[in-house]
Amino acid sequence: MGDRGDYQQLLEEAESADVSGWDFSWLDGRATEERPPWGYSRLLATQIAQASAAVDLDTGGGEVLMELDQLPEDMWATESWRPNYELAATRLTPRGVRVVLTDDPDSPLPFPDERFDLVVARHPVTTNWGEVSRVLRANGRYFAQHVGPGSARELTEFFLGAAEDEPSMSPRDPGLAVAEAQDAGLSLVSLSTARCKMEFYDVGAVVWLLRKCVWWVPDFSVDKYHGKLADLDKQMRGGEPVVAYSTRHLIEARRPVSRS
Repeated sequence: MGDRGDYQQLLEEAESADVSGWDFSWLDGRATEERPPWGYSRLLATQIAQASAAVDLDTGGGEVLMELDQLPEDMWATESWRPNYELAATRLTPRGVRVVLTDDPDSPLPFPDERFDLVVARHPVTTNWGEVSRVLRANGRYFAQHVGPGSARELTEFFLGAAEDEPSMSPRDPGLAVAEAQDAGLSLVSLSTARCKMEFYDVGAVVWLLRKCVWWVPDFSVDKYHGKLADLDKQMRGGEPVVAYSTRHLIEARRPVSRS
C-alpha cells in the first residue's frame, strides 16, 4: 500500500466517506465477511411473497427491500435515524412502500393492533417484542436476522481493552430473544445461529466501519486512536489482515390464534 503518506490518505478517505444507510459496498476490496449459511435475503423473499401486509423494522436505507423483486401492495418500513429514513424514502416510495420515521427503536410502533401478517427485520437495533406481538395478526409471523452477542469483540477489545465485568447474558443473546418473544405471547418456530469471520485489509476499512457501527467503540475518532490505528496499519502492510468475528441468529416466531 505504499509509504506513510498512503496511510494518511486511507484515513482521510475513510473519514470523508458516506456512512448512511446499510450499504457496505464501500468495503469491497478492503474487507470481507462470511455470510450466515441460511441466506436471509432468499428466505425473506419467500416470506414476503406469501404476505398480504408486511412491515420492515429498522429498514436502514431500505437496502434489504430493494433486493426483493416482489413486494406486497400493503408494504411498510420504519426507520428512526433521519439520514437513513430520507434515503429509504427516496428509494422505496417509488416502489409503493410507505416509510415511517419513528422516534427511536424502543418507541411504540405507529400502527394499530393486528395490522400485519408479517413483521421482518435485518439487524434491528432492538426488538420491542410486545409491540411486534401487538401489530401481528393471528398466525402472523416475525422473521428476522439479529446481530448476536459479542460481534466484533476483537476490535472493541483492541481499542478499549477487555471489559472487567462480563454480563451474565448479553442483551443480544438468542436465548434471551426467544424468552422475550414467548413472554410477549409469540411461539418460536425456528432459531439458527452462526459465527462469521471478518477480515480487514487496510486501515481505512477499520475506520469506516467504526464510524458506521458506532456502538463497537462509542468514543472512536481517528485523532484519539491514531496510535492504535498506526499499529493496525503496520500489521496489515506486513500481510496480516485484522481478524474479528460477527455473530448472527435467524429467528422466526408466530402469533398464535389465541393468546392467554
